[in-house]
Amino acid sequence: QVQLVESGGGLVQPGGSLRLSCAASENIFSIDLMGWYRQPPGKQREMVAVITRSGSTNYGDSVKGRFTISRDNAKNTVFLQMNSLKPEDTAVYYCHAARGIFRYWGQGTQVTVSS
Repeated sequence: QVQLVESGGGLVQPGGSLRLSCAASENIFSIDLMGWYRQPPGKQREMVAVITRSGSTNYGDSVKGRFTISRDNAKNTVFLQMNSLKPEDTAVYYCHAARGIFRYWGQGTQVTVSS
């Protein structure tokens, strides 16, 4: 059982930046895939960014060029750097981990982009 704890959410103005962190309860090098998903109000959860154990990344179309996912294996932490934030980025952001057939989710952190 992998436990994931997100932090770093909050209120930011349009055009601003935030950095989300996801701390895992065990060595993330043993985890096949980690990533970030988000769920805007009244909408379905969508993929934001994922990173494999080897460091390959993939991004949702709406965040390409603005968001960057990275991982620090020594700290068992995955980050999401979000720049040029827009009101439509407002959502609850969830950390996700996949290992074999198992899937794990964090509790979520709220990101609100508003002036």
